[in-house]
Amino acid sequence: MKALLLAIQFLTRLPTPALADLAPRDWGRSALFYPLVGLLIGTLLAALQFAIGASAAPLQAALLLTVWVLLTGGLHLDGLADTADAWVGGHGDRQRTLDIMKDPRSGPAAVSAIVLVLLLKFAALAVLLKSGFWPALLLAPLLGRASLLGMLLSTPYVRAGGMGAAIAGHLPRKAALILLLATALGVCFAADGWKALLAVLVVGFLLRRAFLARLDGMTGDMLGAAVELSEAAALLALALEIQL
Repeated sequence: MKALLLAIQFLTRLPTPALADLAPRDWGRSALFYPLVGLLIGTLLAALQFAIGASAAPLQAALLLTVWVLLTGGLHLDGLADTADAWVGGHGDRQRTLDIMKDPRSGPAAVSAIVLVLLLKFAALAVLLKSGFWPALLLAPLLGRASLLGMLLSTPYVRAGGMGAAIAGHLPRKAALILLLATALGVCFAADGWKALLAVLVVGFLLRRAFLARLDGMTGDMLGAAVELSEAAALLALALEIQL
């Protein structure tokens, strides 16, 4: 139970009991619950969409996206912003890229990345909600958090110390792999779920290749970027299917 509460506490701003005496092993085990936290976020969004279902699709999309960001506290958007700044400002240099990611200030690349990703999500949500395809609200957060597990399993973590290193170093790898496969199988049973899954896999492959080429691994900010881009990819894949 501690691992589940820790995952909810870390990935959302939902109220949870205070947790004490946390060990690195607890952080590693909590990662196994990331997809479940994604499903929890999606369930809350779907419930909200049901409550405001009579509203126009663009208004629904704006309200849901706002609540989506509030539920996560902008955690992954912050990672996306730092990654974008570092990628542009790093000019291909490993150490410069890592240094920029530590800088709390946001540059033009960060602002542009956040605006563009939110715009893509809003547009995709408007299309999906207009067509009544509410399961996208479950699939995107679920796949976004599952992408965290995929990255942690497949990509070295390059910063020593801290929470990210504890999660990566103490992740139960066999259990995580089984959980990922079960999640992928479950998603494929959802309507058009395999298309969202395929989009997330493609994005994950491209991101991992870029991370390895620049840093020989990843950081916590890059994990946040992976969540945001995976969610956007899932929503876009489902929305484009409806439009085409």
